Amino acid sequence: MERIKQAIDKARQQAAHAPASGASPRPLRPNHVKPAGGGVAQAASSSPSGPSALDADHQIEVSYTHTEVVELDPVHLEQRRVVAFNKANPNNWAFDVLRTQVLQKMDEKGWRTLAITSPTQESGKTVLAINLAMSMAHHTQRTAVLVDFDLRRPRVASYLGIQKTPSLNEVFSGDAELPDALVNPNLPRLVVLPTNRPVPKAAELLSSKKIAHMIRDLRERYQDRIVIFDLPPMMAGDDVMAVLPNIDCVLMVVGNGNSTRREIEESMRHVPADRLLGVVLNKAEAATRQGYY
Repeated sequence: MERIKQAIDKARQQAAHAPASGASPRPLRPNHVKPAGGGVAQAASSSPSGPSALDADHQIEVSYTHTEVVELDPVHLEQRRVVAFNKANPNNWAFDVLRTQVLQKMDEKGWRTLAITSPTQESGKTVLAINLAMSMAHHTQRTAVLVDFDLRRPRVASYLGIQKTPSLNEVFSGDAELPDALVNPNLPRLVVLPTNRPVPKAAELLSSKKIAHMIRDLRERYQDRIVIFDLPPMMAGDDVMAVLPNIDCVLMVVGNGNSTRREIEESMRHVPADRLLGVVLNKAEAATRQGYY
């Protein structure tokens, strides 16, 4: 634990001296996402197909006229630590607090697209992204879109127990339109864009103008929408760096004991200080809350 704190504290000091335009939200301590009103959240823990690039003339058009609705299996979700689907789950409180803090920080800047990544794999970023998106969907004034952009190792559909075809794989290859890949997991105000299979040349695809067009359209179509992108780990390649210029802000998930100090520092170096929303320490033990207090 001390090793992770030291690494991120050092990264914060380095970021503080980096030039930035406008006001910059300060990088946050591990285990905390701290909005204007304060507060602390600790997240619960989790544990090739067609063409790799879009044709230059192929425009991704978004028209939400129909969305397939699927039923989720509560037992399957619980086995994979997806607790925010059920508001009565006692472990849901951590994601509700995290949701409120994230939304407050994003509203301050007018941000509506959020990238979730981690320094290394097995940090629990995908489970956190799913739970956060579901918690946002429960928010009466928000809609949430969860996009699986971990194209080398997509897992959102597997964790949700969704078997959806077409998915983003077919959208990328030009065999389907984006509306056909949308799915609603029987939770109002939540839409998921799953990726079923690994995509070759993922960084080249994520850096394409067509992906930038899709992200912009997803962001601008509805003013009350938050779009969450589950991205690969920073150290897994250059995928995150390729797509990050098109996304408003970043939430870094550090798995307790999963990343070295050097890996954390290197990951933080690639995120602009003024767009780092915060750092969440995941897979940490937390006392169970009982009753109102």
